[in-house]
Amino acid sequence: MVADLKSLPGMVLDGGEPVFAEPWEAQAFAMTLHLYQQGLFTWEEWTQHLSAQIHGGKERVYYAHWLAALESVVAEKTAIDGAAMDQRQKAWEEAAERTPHGEPIELDDNVRGVSKTF
Repeated sequence: MVADLKSLPGMVLDGGEPVFAEPWEAQAFAMTLHLYQQGLFTWEEWTQHLSAQIHGGKERVYYAHWLAALESVVAEKTAIDGAAMDQRQKAWEEAAERTPHGEPIELDDNVRGVSKTF
């Protein structure tokens, strides 16, 4: 399996095991697992989206594919449009900027038209 992991672009290994290179990678991973456990999508649906991103022709590091797949499956399952997803991303960025290091990031309740479930 290690040989397979080495073939993934940007996959960081420590002692032959995958590790997160950046905090956002761990957050995307955790968000994916949470939404799967909540029943938003099946694992088969997830792997189809991830595979499509990896084989889609864009050269990215592995977790950039992962994040794109997460955005894709969430958009498909929740019918969220690009504008709403952009609004959510901006709200998270603004919340992160005003949140002291080590504290949980909390969104304002007035993020219009976007569920606080993810």
